[in-house]
Amino acid sequence: MMNQKLKIALQKSGRLSADSINLLKICGIKFDYNSGKLRAAAENFPLEIFFLRDDDIPEYVADKVADIGIVGENVLAETRRCCETIEKLGFGKCRLSLAVPKSFDYQTIKNLDGKRIATSYPNILSECLTKNNVAAEIHIISGSVEIAPSIGLADVVCDLVSSGSTLLTNGLREVETIFESEAVLIARPNLDENARAILDKLRFRINAANAAKQNKYILLNAPDEKLAEIVKLLPGIKSPTVLPLAERGWSSVHSVIGENDFWEIVEQLKDTGAEGILVLSIDQMIN
Repeated sequence: MMNQKLKIALQKSGRLSADSINLLKICGIKFDYNSGKLRAAAENFPLEIFFLRDDDIPEYVADKVADIGIVGENVLAETRRCCETIEKLGFGKCRLSLAVPKSFDYQTIKNLDGKRIATSYPNILSECLTKNNVAAEIHIISGSVEIAPSIGLADVVCDLVSSGSTLLTNGLREVETIFESEAVLIARPNLDENARAILDKLRFRINAANAAKQNKYILLNAPDEKLAEIVKLLPGIKSPTVLPLAERGWSSVHSVIGENDFWEIVEQLKDTGAEGILVLSIDQMIN
């Protein structure tokens, strides 16, 4: 059992591929990868990596070919495979939305009654229509859904949206979000004890990497008479580190601040008298 490896399925190419590979590398896992490989073994962690089509990942995991995988929630919901969602990973965020031509008079989802809707996600769309008592005709398209209205194939589209620029380019406007999605770590049913132990080690690294992304390390010089005021602005993980400088009357303050609060806090620090403010990215953050 000491040689057991956890098998993970990643998207070979596409929206989640680069971020999934980068996540493993941030976690310190070394492996050889190029776009032609379908399989790789980690050099310094008990992990074997499969590179697959995103639609195949839930099936490989549910069928126990792979132990775990990284996939979009939209793909998991559409394929309806029996997998356990372990972690939301914070990247690959998008939404599955209904979009109509600009001339379409859309008020509510009831306006889609009797219309033709083109989509690559018939299961999610069908659930939404049934929930809202809308009888529409679903046309399943594997790609380029957004052109369906312009070629007369459908009246409306249901497609993934990130920025919305593709819809605008094709003369469409987004009117209703029916599903929110991001990348998730999934696992097969009934992982054995050894596989679960390796997964726990991987999750520990992933959580440390994700926590680091949400925080910045800040160093600054502060006049001693302003220390109490500055420390209040920098709660840190527990409290800031304060070290005396060689110059009397000044101290160096080290802390961690949330990325969302970064600019507001820095402005307040400057107003309070802080100088020489340095902000550094964090590779890993272990609580």
